[in-house]
Amino acid sequence: MDTRLADLRKSYERAELDEEASLADPLRQFELWLKQALEAQLPEPNAMTVATVGPDGRPSTRVVLIKGCDARGIVWYTNYDSRKGRELAHNPFAALQFHWVELERVVRIEGRVEKTSAEESDAYFNSRPLDSRLGAWASPQSEVISGRAVLVANAAKAGVRFGLNPPRPPHWGGYRLVPDRWEFWQGRKSRLHDRLRYRLQDGQWVRERLAP
Repeated sequence: MDTRLADLRKSYERAELDEEASLADPLRQFELWLKQALEAQLPEPNAMTVATVGPDGRPSTRVVLIKGCDARGIVWYTNYDSRKGRELAHNPFAALQFHWVELERVVRIEGRVEKTSAEESDAYFNSRPLDSRLGAWASPQSEVISGRAVLVANAAKAGVRFGLNPPRPPHWGGYRLVPDRWEFWQGRKSRLHDRLRYRLQDGQWVRERLAP
């Protein structure tokens, strides 16, 4: 197995990313790439990895779905009592990563994380399918449970309790990462990949090329 894995290689030759062709605003560059990923009909182009760090200094990652992006930051929704929620309460910084394999592209984003407003969380929660809203009540996310039957029973109880209009649980809502660093990676031939980093300096975005 080790030999076969070591022999796996791919030549990245689909596109390039240079300073002249990239946009000065990293949010606009991200929106362009996300639009292209959507137009290419990639599987779950909205999936992103979220990395947090716990009080013990151990990093952890998980995949979530982006639900919004604008000048204020990148938004996703989850259970505030989950592992990531507890870690963000201790250390309100995170890193995000999008990997669009078919386009040979990666976007990395770092910054401080804050909760979205109750109004934003309510609006998104109420737009979700009924089963998803009941699921938010049913799952004690990241906690040990005895089996799947626990979730099914909890969902049934929530359905009886709330009917067709379950309210947003107090432990469920949105997070917004406010970027202070972006990196755009485009795979290139011979492992001479393109990497452009944007970092905030005195309120302005500084664009730099990094060695691959």
